Amino acid sequence: MLRNIYLKTLRDQRVSFAWWTVGIVALCVFLVAYYPTISRTPAVTEFLEEAPEWMKAFIGENAEDYTSPAGYLQGELFFMMAPILFIIFAVSRGSAAVAGEEGKGTLDILLANPVSRRRVVLEKAAAMFTAVLCLGLVLWASLALGAAGVGMDISAARLAAACLSCVLLALFFGSLALAVGCLTGRRGRAVGVAAAVAVASFFLYSLSSLVEGLKPWSRVSPFYYYIAADPLKNGLNAMHVLVLLAASLALEALSVYLFERRDILV
Repeated sequence: MLRNIYLKTLRDQRVSFAWWTVGIVALCVFLVAYYPTISRTPAVTEFLEEAPEWMKAFIGENAEDYTSPAGYLQGELFFMMAPILFIIFAVSRGSAAVAGEEGKGTLDILLANPVSRRRVVLEKAAAMFTAVLCLGLVLWASLALGAAGVGMDISAARLAAACLSCVLLALFFGSLALAVGCLTGRRGRAVGVAAAVAVASFFLYSLSSLVEGLKPWSRVSPFYYYIAADPLKNGLNAMHVLVLLAASLALEALSVYLFERRDILV
C-alpha cells in the first residue's frame, strides 16, 4: 500500500479535493452569472473611477475597467478571492505533508517502511503540486465554460494564464508551509508562518501603490510576480513565472535538507 506515497497521498485527500472542486465551481458559476448585470451597469465604473485610491488598491489595477470581462474577473476573483482560496488549499496540503503525519503519529509508521526521508518529502510535495494544479484546472474550466455561456469576451488562453499564475503563487506558500513543517514538525506553526507571510506580502504589494516608500519593496512580495504583469490582459510574464517556480523548488530542496537532518525521535 505504501509503495507509492504520491498516489496514496492523493487518494487520502480525494474527498476533500472533491469538496474543494464543488466550491470552486459554485463560486465561478455565481461570479460569471452575475457579470451580465454588472456589464449593463455603467454606474459601477463611474463609482470606482471616483473611489479613493486606498479602495482601488484593494480591488486591483483594473478597478477603473471593472465592467470589462478582464476587469470584473480581476476585481472579483483574481486579485484577492482566488489567491486566498488557493493559498489556503496549498498550505493545508503543505502543512499536512510531514508535520501533519508527525502530529497524527503516523510518520513513524511511514518511515518504518523501506523509504528514505528524501522520498517522503519529494513524493508528498509532488502530491501537493498535483492537487493544486488540478484545482487550477477546475478553476480554468469553470471560468472558460461559464464565460462562453454568458458571452463574456475573454479568451480561454488568458484565463489559463491567470489560473496558472494563481497556482504558482499558491505553490510558493504551500512549499513554505512544507519547509516549516519539516523544520518544526508542528502543523500549527507551518500554517501560522505561511499565513502570516501571505498576509504580510499581500498588504505589502497592495499598499505599495499608495505608499511611495513601499514601492521599491513590492518586488519582495510573491503577489508582485503573481499579478503585476496582469495575466488576464497580457498573458504570462516568463520571468515572473520563473521566479515563483524557482522559489517553490528552492523551498522543496530546503524541506528535504531540513527533514533529513532533524531528529524526529523515531
